[in-house]
Amino acid sequence: MAFRSITTVITDIDGSASALQAAIALTQQEEAHLDVLCLGLDRTQPGFYYAGATAVVMQDTLQAAREEALSLENHARSKLAGVTFNWSATGISAQMIGLNALVAHRTRFSDLVILPRPYGQGRGHDTEAIVEAAMFEGDVPVIVQPDGKAFPDKIDRVVIGWNESREAMRATRAALPFLKAADTVSVAIIDPPKHGPERSDPGGQLSQFLARHGIRAEVSVLSKTMPRVADVLMRHASDVDADMLVMGAYSHSRFRESIMGGATRNMLEAAELPLFLAH
Repeated sequence: MAFRSITTVITDIDGSASALQAAIALTQQEEAHLDVLCLGLDRTQPGFYYAGATAVVMQDTLQAAREEALSLENHARSKLAGVTFNWSATGISAQMIGLNALVAHRTRFSDLVILPRPYGQGRGHDTEAIVEAAMFEGDVPVIVQPDGKAFPDKIDRVVIGWNESREAMRATRAALPFLKAADTVSVAIIDPPKHGPERSDPGGQLSQFLARHGIRAEVSVLSKTMPRVADVLMRHASDVDADMLVMGAYSHSRFRESIMGGATRNMLEAAELPLFLAH
């Protein structure tokens, strides 16, 4: 399978710059079609204002959202002028309450969605909601592109974060086009369970699966020598000079990760290379 339909969502020109450039670069490489969804968001909360002001405020905020959507669409069109692949840029205004359904509807027929990092300075709840809506409701794999980084011209070295979960397997399957094209694939397993189904051969069945697709993978069994799993994964990715990290997203609930932390959230906050995620 190749990526034939790629989508990116922009809600802010500066915050989405790296993701938009990554989407353009990958679409060019894949000779695919790029859909750019330009969202002008009404971030007010219904019921926050007193009753007499609600209609007036809503009219003003929706008008501002429409103008923002048009500005974002014009920006996207200027960035896409002269490219050699097929593309569309669509400006839509929306309220936060309907954001998840809108993003899910617009991404569900894509092969891949490329989005900016959802956490960090200047990021609001909308960036997190868009990433989660694409993965959970849209049911599509997502590449999260770090800020200020260019998408690699070629993905030569890929690390797979493997924990035997359904999410990790799904991410691996979805990332097969990248894995087949890579020169080196490293399967990173951190403290494999002593009583799990792969206790005698960690990563063995995954390596066999990949080999049948023509992918030779090296298995690295790592000790959790740092407080967080994400730190160990990022250090390993740095050691092998990885161009991309593939991992399952939110093996624990999103609520648990938002309160207590988890590998997915930690990676989204700190990773300095493209993250290929699927749930």
